[in-house]
Amino acid sequence: MSDIIQLLPDHVANQIAAGEVVQRPASIVKELLENAIDADATKIELIIRDSGKNLIQVVDDGKGMSDTDARLAFERHATSKIRGTEDIFKIATKGFRGEALASIAAVSQVELRTKQREASIGTNIYIEGGVFQFQDPVQTAEGSNFLVKNLFYNVPARRKFLKNNNIEFRHVIDEFQRVALAHEGLEFSLFHDDEAVFRLRKGSQMQRIVDVFGRKLQPLLIPIKEDIIWCKLHGFVAKPEGAKKARGEQFLFVNGRYFRSPYFNKAVQEAFEGLLQPGYVPSFFLYLELDPEKIDVNIHPQKTEVKFEDEHLIFALLRSTIKRSLGIYNVSPSLDFDRDPELDEMMNKPIPSKGNGGGVIKMPEIIVDRDYNPFLEEKNVVHPEEIQNLTEMYHQNITAEPSKINLFEDEDFDEDLMRLPNGYWLFNKGDVTLMLDLGRMHRLLVSENNKSTRKSNTSTNSHALLFSLEYHMNEIEKSKYESIKKYLPELGFDMKIAHESVLRIDSLPEGLKETQAMKFLENLFEILDYKTEDEFMHYYHNQWSKMQSKSRFDFIYKKDAEQVIKDFTALGFPEFLPDGKRCFYEVPFNDFKNKF
Repeated sequence: MSDIIQLLPDHVANQIAAGEVVQRPASIVKELLENAIDADATKIELIIRDSGKNLIQVVDDGKGMSDTDARLAFERHATSKIRGTEDIFKIATKGFRGEALASIAAVSQVELRTKQREASIGTNIYIEGGVFQFQDPVQTAEGSNFLVKNLFYNVPARRKFLKNNNIEFRHVIDEFQRVALAHEGLEFSLFHDDEAVFRLRKGSQMQRIVDVFGRKLQPLLIPIKEDIIWCKLHGFVAKPEGAKKARGEQFLFVNGRYFRSPYFNKAVQEAFEGLLQPGYVPSFFLYLELDPEKIDVNIHPQKTEVKFEDEHLIFALLRSTIKRSLGIYNVSPSLDFDRDPELDEMMNKPIPSKGNGGGVIKMPEIIVDRDYNPFLEEKNVVHPEEIQNLTEMYHQNITAEPSKINLFEDEDFDEDLMRLPNGYWLFNKGDVTLMLDLGRMHRLLVSENNKSTRKSNTSTNSHALLFSLEYHMNEIEKSKYESIKKYLPELGFDMKIAHESVLRIDSLPEGLKETQAMKFLENLFEILDYKTEDEFMHYYHNQWSKMQSKSRFDFIYKKDAEQVIKDFTALGFPEFLPDGKRCFYEVPFNDFKNKF
């Protein structure tokens, strides 16, 4: 039998290896930005065309490379970051594997212009599909200028699996934000198809977060800080009203490196226990600083996963510190007996340290104003949302049995109705009892009514505002507005960008209250990519129906419950909403009898 094992050609091996590092344009953005940071750059520009499919350019003012270094940088396993095996366990830089540039060059056309700060002339190198083409001297600015063109041009099977431009650009923005948030002391710019998306000045962490996500986030941020011998924790969490239902602004960093950790996300979620509505996740920007020897960042090709030596202690640190900060800022009560005992044990545990040989971590002192009198403060304005929340809490805490409601007075109804303390209604119908969620039933009624209105009218009536509203957009929301603004006039909106990123709203659709407008727009901008007009309209009208719908706690009176049941019966009494949520639950009468 003949031999069947053979060595792959270099260009095939390089393309396969590139698959671990280069999955999409955003992968290249991450690697090049991190290289620029490792080169001690103070100003970094990212230029994108066609969402990175045709051009990714990163220009920095770092220390640049010599002729020899520029050539060697594109070889596999070539790196300036580590020298021996022991260096892998104390990595303090971003890139270190020595595979990124070789992998990028294997699946694209790469040009590099670079010059060291003390050099009189730089070098220009060009590689195509992993094959070196030429290297010439060139006059160029200090630092490096990487141009990556026509990604996957030589691997068409991989190029066709790239998503549409909006999705790929969203991934580029994600990587840009992660790097920018971790390095607030550097200037960053992002240009897409010749338009400026971000121009980030250097400043504080708070300034960077606000510059990236917009000014409306600033009043919601609560500072987080804990400094113990072996770990420093700082950053911000958003108040509960800044939580989001789908994906929030959730960022974890360790030693200036972004990482993912469902385990630590759970610690933050537990700190907000009892403060968030079901399905909502808190927004946070948390930075950890540890001895590099205490973590391992070499466990994932994209280096987005980090292994911690004492992750259960960091879990306790995150949960307790956030919980305490929420209490200090009057978001939740903070009492001594609520402290995490595991954290207390950790705080008082002597931990060896290279600098001083060991020590005991001291808890920070909290100063309490014992002369504070809440009754001397000016009364706060109570918003309708707060009243609804209080009503919900009230009903959830009622312990008395629900009172029996009389039969329908309408001659067409002779069934019994009973309201439960949690807002649901019991409806006896023949030999079964239905537990009704009138809020969901009302939502379906509103949705069906809106469908009928849309079929009969081509446009929606609007009402002019006496005073214009201003919505402060971040750059992502601004991009989203540009993509959907052509649909908004026929829906009843009159709005335009007044200056910079401020959206001025002069008219709203009939039925949309001024107090609802900001939240409604925020929901529209939350989805970055609408592939078609129909997809946008479907999401828009779904949000519109939610805005007009009542919750089950809004139905207190029997006559309102009767009307919803009558209208819902006219629809055929459907059991589920289009999204699969149940409108009622049927309990056979014999099930009750069997309980006794």
